[in-house]
Amino acid sequence: MANSNRPDLEPLTRLQILGIMGITALILLLVAKIWQRLDSVTILLPRWTSEAVLLGIGLAFAITAASSLIYRLWPAYRHSADLYLELILKPLIWPDLLWLGLLPGLSEELLFRGVMLPALGFNWSALVFSSLLFGVLHLSGLKQWPYMVWATMVGFVLGYSALATGNLLVPILAHILTNFVASCLWKTGNSVGFPSS
Repeated sequence: MANSNRPDLEPLTRLQILGIMGITALILLLVAKIWQRLDSVTILLPRWTSEAVLLGIGLAFAITAASSLIYRLWPAYRHSADLYLELILKPLIWPDLLWLGLLPGLSEELLFRGVMLPALGFNWSALVFSSLLFGVLHLSGLKQWPYMVWATMVGFVLGYSALATGNLLVPILAHILTNFVASCLWKTGNSVGFPSS
């Protein structure tokens, strides 16, 4: 049975979504580890400091608020985000939202900010390139380009936080919390305007 909003896309079950998230996280972690070994990359490590925790939390809420604003102001993004949220979040139950925060937050940050940024030079060009690739990772179809644009901007902000602090914990926490908070807000039905990345 096809999704009435996207007749070309079959709805996924809860187990399919969890499986895809798990497999994707494993693939990204594997790519990060292979890249690190082949290129002898010194990865950016997470360091637990109170400053990093506060920065990560603050950044998560800033991204969530910006997403809400863009959702309200940009109709193409709103449509793209609604399709994504309907497809990914609707079948999930509350405990699954922890996995939705943790799996992408850890695996994507390790690859894009932990390995890719240092491997490409840990500079502005590395930041731009890794942000673009992060955006492309979130492209699920050509009609989803507004969501890819948003993910690219979020990737830039997360990457900049890694460059500015030299601490992978900041973007990890921001990513995990952004996904988790956005998912919880959508599940409660209070607002559809907080899509995750």
